[in-house]
Amino acid sequence: MKPDWRTDLPVLVPEALRAVSTTTFPNDWRGRHWRPTVPAGLGLLLLFVACCGVAQAQAGPDQPSVWATLWKWTPLLLQGFLLNLAISVLAMLLGTVLGLLLGVAQIAQSAWARKPSWLVTQFFRNAPWLVLLFYCMYLLPFRVTVLGGTVAIPGWVKATLGLSLPVMANVSEILRGAVQSIPTGQWESAASLAFSRRWILWMIILPQCIRRMLPPWMNLYSILTMATVLASIVGVDELLTLTARALSAEDRPGLLLPFYSYDLLWFFIYCYPIARLTLYLERRYAVPD
Repeated sequence: MKPDWRTDLPVLVPEALRAVSTTTFPNDWRGRHWRPTVPAGLGLLLLFVACCGVAQAQAGPDQPSVWATLWKWTPLLLQGFLLNLAISVLAMLLGTVLGLLLGVAQIAQSAWARKPSWLVTQFFRNAPWLVLLFYCMYLLPFRVTVLGGTVAIPGWVKATLGLSLPVMANVSEILRGAVQSIPTGQWESAASLAFSRRWILWMIILPQCIRRMLPPWMNLYSILTMATVLASIVGVDELLTLTARALSAEDRPGLLLPFYSYDLLWFFIYCYPIARLTLYLERRYAVPD
């Protein structure tokens, strides 16, 4: 499939890329029908079945089956898993908005904006996520007074704020890298047409950065979704917390592996298609040499 610059975004195209537009892209993966592979999923499913089989073999004759026990607790576990997903979506949205602003500040010409934003990005990008969760959980107030009334701040809100901080830093770095990957000829050509730096950034550079940012942004969301289980350590009633309560109520040590492999299967079913789509987009939007 040949790229058609006439139907793309109205941006300035360097002469080198115009020459590429007359050739076909390698490996002809453009236009192919994408289908995710499933060997890893089948392996995880077999592991889950094996854990359930071992637990069933250890169960006493008067105890309910492992499958019946899992099914009994599934509605409660589903509530916890939905809370995990809600935390991941909200933290990703908040972190993306803040990260875009921070990333724009990183590429600013003014050192007063560039240096502090770089410092904030590096600090939160390299800080342990669990430490940030603890800081937000115990330093933020448990209640706030608004218009004479007291409003409680639930733990999952604090967890969302804590997880949005590393997301913010990583999105800022993704944006900075995407902007710097644009050929300098784009800036020079636009400047020769009397565009201001702000209009060059918003009208020419950033539209081209969207395709470059999308795959790592999706990969970051997958990592964030799996990291939401850290909220169980600070007492949020998410999937792992409810799993521990279910195991405590059943008081059957043999159910440990089936329950946690059941949790793992849920996360895999949700995150694996995102990971496969990320790989596809990396190839689909690859920048030709």
